[in-house]
Amino acid sequence: MTVTTPSTDARSHESIQPATGVGSAMVSVGVSLPQMVVGNAEIAPQIGVSDEWIVRRTGIHSRHIAAPQERLATHAIDAGALALARAGVAPEDVELVLVATTTPDEVMPNSAPLVAHGLGARRAGAFDIGAACTGFLSALAVGVGQIESGRCGCALVIGADFMSRITDPGDRSTAAVFADGVGAVVLRATGYPGRIGPIVLGSDGAGADHIFVPRTDGKIRMQGHETFREAVARLTLSTLQAAHAARVDLADIDLFVYHQANGRILSAVGEKLNIPPERVVDCIGQYGNTSAATIPLALAHSEAEGRLAPGQRVLLGAFGAGFTWGATVVQWGAA
Repeated sequence: MTVTTPSTDARSHESIQPATGVGSAMVSVGVSLPQMVVGNAEIAPQIGVSDEWIVRRTGIHSRHIAAPQERLATHAIDAGALALARAGVAPEDVELVLVATTTPDEVMPNSAPLVAHGLGARRAGAFDIGAACTGFLSALAVGVGQIESGRCGCALVIGADFMSRITDPGDRSTAAVFADGVGAVVLRATGYPGRIGPIVLGSDGAGADHIFVPRTDGKIRMQGHETFREAVARLTLSTLQAAHAARVDLADIDLFVYHQANGRILSAVGEKLNIPPERVVDCIGQYGNTSAATIPLALAHSEAEGRLAPGQRVLLGAFGAGFTWGATVVQWGAA
């Protein structure tokens, strides 16, 4: 890789900082998926179940799986470039690149500097964020905080995971669930505060042994029943907390975009909150659980289906290993 000589022009580091007190807006989304699609029929025999068993337990029919030569950073660059193009933002105007991932191509360096370089975002600071399936929301909280504090004018937030790289193909509790994908959103400063509401985040390390990747074999281990129960409880509570913090009722929210962990979790949360099924996005059937990438993938899926339009209120919620969880209410699109 060619190393670029740092510019000695002080103007190259001039910040496009907004005035303190302005808001931030999520103005676009872009995704990148591996070409290879793997159906349940290819996985079921390896774990001793049927296609119907996988669908009944997870809601998943197929998933995208990266080939051995594919790199996470390349897909993150592609997703980021698409999001920037849709937002009409030049790479040189990006001041911060955040990549939420559990599966970087290398232990070091982080993926974010590689992505910023690949995009041509030469003025951007860049670092990875690790919060498992809650990673995208955690990265969003950092990006929004930087913008609303006046320290940044434009941030690129990416959720990226190749979960197949850390999944045991013979493990019934995980082999059919996890998949690969990348999604990115562009955040920009806006003169209309409140377009991204307070981001409620939580954690409970007492549940750390329910989802973990040991160094011994580097494969994910998950206690499904306990994780299911905790995910439903935490997503339900954080939804109510985020709506309260944003001063809106659940009835005022147009779309609920949760981390796509399991179809039964999505249904259970919707039922507990009495949300009509048509307002809860469920696209896990064709993507599987892509960890930090599921929320931006679900946003792009909803936009493509005509379910997501500028001005709509969208609740984002996630739960992941740690345990970690979070939620927020977003008014979609530029002001």
